[in-house]
Amino acid sequence: MSRVECDILIVGAGPTGLFAAYYAGFRGHRVAVVDSLPELGGQITAMYPEKQILDVAGFPSVKGRTLVEGLVEQAATAKPEYLLDRTALTLEHDDDGVTVGLDDGTEVRAGAVLITAGIGKFSPRPLPAGEGWLGRGMEFFVPSFEPYAGKDVVIVGGGDSAFDWALHLQGIARSIALVHRRDAFRAHERTVQQVRDSDVEIITKAQVTAMRGDSTLEEVEIDVDGETVVRPAQALVAALGFVADLGPMQQWGLEVEKRHIVVDPSMRTNYPRVFAAGDITEYPGKVRLIAVGFGEAATAVNNATVAIDPSAKVFPGHSSEGT
Repeated sequence: MSRVECDILIVGAGPTGLFAAYYAGFRGHRVAVVDSLPELGGQITAMYPEKQILDVAGFPSVKGRTLVEGLVEQAATAKPEYLLDRTALTLEHDDDGVTVGLDDGTEVRAGAVLITAGIGKFSPRPLPAGEGWLGRGMEFFVPSFEPYAGKDVVIVGGGDSAFDWALHLQGIARSIALVHRRDAFRAHERTVQQVRDSDVEIITKAQVTAMRGDSTLEEVEIDVDGETVVRPAQALVAALGFVADLGPMQQWGLEVEKRHIVVDPSMRTNYPRVFAAGDITEYPGKVRLIAVGFGEAATAVNNATVAIDPSAKVFPGHSSEGT
């Protein structure tokens, strides 16, 4: 069993966790970052690297991959120790710090822990007609657009991901059909309108009932309000959302509300040395945006600093005030 010691352990290497790593370094802390995924960037790297993100301050539009690259470069100034492809299983806390056990047997001892695990562990919602087709024409996410070039693509879903991918595959795919079981959508109104104004065919009150082909997908069968329609498709994206849970964190004794960790205005959980920031948190008026997560990360790190060293100040001054 190996042992890692640090001042602040960050659980989650998504945008909020990466910014927290940078800011913890700015406060002079030794930082370690653990994530169950093998790459940095969290959900953005795993699911949306090509997505244009519109709500990050200072960037009218920034590709997910580009945002992650910038955050990794910024975090590098803290010289964090990355513990990737490992899951935090256990947490024990005492007056002097917190000990977190990882699934590979590594034990991390930290002065404080900051949980930035997004939505926790996630798995895609299955498409009933897609059983056995994963990797043979059906995918749950679109990490790269190139495989869809010149293909007839069917996207199933009515949320932001479905509409984003339909929009971004314009000019790449030969044809795009978006299939949704209702005629109302969960996606942002602006994106919905952009897709309506595009060449994407929107098929509502419909569901994919069968997928056919020899070794790979060739066509899909769609029930459209009681009528069967068959259309060519060499690729299908099942963008039906995902089921998320806190995984082992549910056993840590943290106060949880609707699968989110409850925090106070300092981003502190019910444990004095355990903090949380980003989408995983819950408090009155919570808004789940990347931009909000960045601010929460700084708030959490500054308050964790005082938990580690009571003589420290919560606010260290601005980073532009010299060195």
